[in-house]
Amino acid sequence: MSRNRRILVVDDNPSVHADFRNILSPLQEQVGKLNDLEATLFGEKPDKGPAITFEVDCASQGQEGYAKVLAAVKEGRPYATAFVDVRMPPGWDGIETVERIWAENRDLQVVICTAYSDYSWDKIREKLGHSDQLLILKKPFDNIEVMQIALALTEKWHLTGQARAHIEEVEKKVKERTHELQEFAYGVSHDLQEPLRKSRRSATACATSAQCN
Repeated sequence: MSRNRRILVVDDNPSVHADFRNILSPLQEQVGKLNDLEATLFGEKPDKGPAITFEVDCASQGQEGYAKVLAAVKEGRPYATAFVDVRMPPGWDGIETVERIWAENRDLQVVICTAYSDYSWDKIREKLGHSDQLLILKKPFDNIEVMQIALALTEKWHLTGQARAHIEEVEKKVKERTHELQEFAYGVSHDLQEPLRKSRRSATACATSAQCN
């Protein structure tokens, strides 16, 4: 299973969209400039290995983000992680957006982004329940923190999918093996009962013959 690096950012501020794109999906020339700057500052040549980048989509309202998630699943290209802002007037707030998304796609890893105390942790937990698929990211956020979260959650999405596929494969094999054993047991039972049937038929035939005589 290939890595799914698809990220959805749901925020009503276009500058936040740009921030996430710059962090998670920088242009190659930007990466080159950063590498050159690192070499200048530290006197070391940067690692030339392939940089990890993400495919970032953005939505400005909760309703739009919800629609994008459903469309992505339908297309067979689901998002692995979503960064969702809490305040997005005049539509759904971030909590309602996540609640509606999870009702349709429970696999999505979610990061709630907030600079306010609109929702306490208890209120968020009351609305969304206990979940290991939810993190809180305080604004203003740190670039490295965003990158680490994106890496961790997309990897978690991947491993969860692998585990589910493995379980489904094991269950399929168990079901097939169970069916084979049932067929075998039926055959053995039939073979063991056949002599008894013949004996009963023979006894019945003898009894009938005696009555006729």
